Order: sequence, then structure tokens, then C-alpha cells
Amino acid sequence: MQGMTEKKIPSAWWLYAAAAAFLGLCALLPVYRLWALIVALIGAAVVGLVVRKLVKPRVVLVPIVYTTGEKELDEMLAQAQENVQALRELSERIADPGLKQDIWRMETAADAILQQVSNSPEKGYSVRKFATYYLPTSVKVLTQYSQMMGSGASGEHAKSLEREVKENAKVIAQAFEAQLDALFAGTALEVSTDLDVLEAIAKGDGLHVTDYSADDQPPTEGPRLTL
Repeated sequence: MQGMTEKKIPSAWWLYAAAAAFLGLCALLPVYRLWALIVALIGAAVVGLVVRKLVKPRVVLVPIVYTTGEKELDEMLAQAQENVQALRELSERIADPGLKQDIWRMETAADAILQQVSNSPEKGYSVRKFATYYLPTSVKVLTQYSQMMGSGASGEHAKSLEREVKENAKVIAQAFEAQLDALFAGTALEVSTDLDVLEAIAKGDGLHVTDYSADDQPPTEGPRLTL
């Protein structure tokens, strides 16, 4: 799965098996004698080693942690990874097949962008607006959509949001992918034209935005979502 890596968790069954073998041998042998105690310990160790070899570790998927060693970029990456994980969870909750596919495309492109920044920190500033505005705004809009659909709301506002999100999800996914393509090509890309629709949806649903502080961010960057 994109953005995830396998982690092996050793089974604890070998410990239980070794303990059971030791207790069993203690019941059979005169462990008050040194030789018997040693035999019981060796037997338990052998059983534990055999079980440990036979029982395979449990494999789980955990998020890849992207870092650059630069504090400012790492903070941006950490927040962006939380938003990518939120997209992953939204794609599992949302039932509409078409929207689910579009969210998966957003998640895949966003994760690849973060990986690129982790590998080449100099690319970080070129995706700052994407990572700190478009990505979290997409999560907020889709979260509101998911909550509204889950509540069974059927009013005009709910229908309007549902229609806007479904109609424009492909545009948003395409813009995410265009940002990734530009990053690979080493060229600057202004995705705001394609994502004007996202900003319109966000503002229409009360998800307010403010401008970047000139002291905190480069003057060429765009607005940021107020969380």
C-alpha cells in the first residue's frame, strides 16, 4: 500500500511454549537436583527455539515516516502525512465507488510528493502551498462530506455539497497528480487554477482560510487553512 511499510512483530508463543515445557519437565524430573534443573532449563530453551522458528512473526502495515533533517520541512511533512492518513481513512469510509477512486488517487499522489520532498529537501518550498493548504482543505471538505452522508442528511445544503464534491473530485485528483508530475520534472506548477473549485467549496461550507504570514513563509506562497 502506498505510504505504508511492513513491520514484523515477533510472536510471543515461544515464551509460552518454553514456560509450559519447563513446568512440564519440572513435574517429571527431580529438579531439586542440579542435573535435573539443568535438563529442564535446556529442554525449555529447545522447545522455545523450535516454536520461535516455526511460528512466523505477524506482519503489520505502518506509515512510512518521511524526514529531511530540516526542522521546518519535517514539521510540514509530519502534518501532511497526518492528512494523507486521513485521506486513506476517508477512502475506506466513503461508499461511493467513483469518489473512493478519486480519493485513492489524491492519497497516492500526495504520498509520492512527500516522498520526493523527503528524498530532495530542496523541493520542499515548491510544494508548500499544496501541503499546507490544498491537502488539508481537501481533507476538511471530504470529512464534512463523509459526516454529512453518514448522518443521513438530505436537505438542500447536504445535496449541494454531495453534488459539488462528486463533480469536482476528479479535478482535485488531477491537480494533485499534476503537482507530482511537475515535481518529478523539476518545474514550477501553479495548481491553483485547477483547484479554485476546492477553495470555492471550502469557503461555501464555512472552512475559512487566511493568508500566510509574511514573517513565517516565503512571500510567493499562497493562503493557508485555519485549523
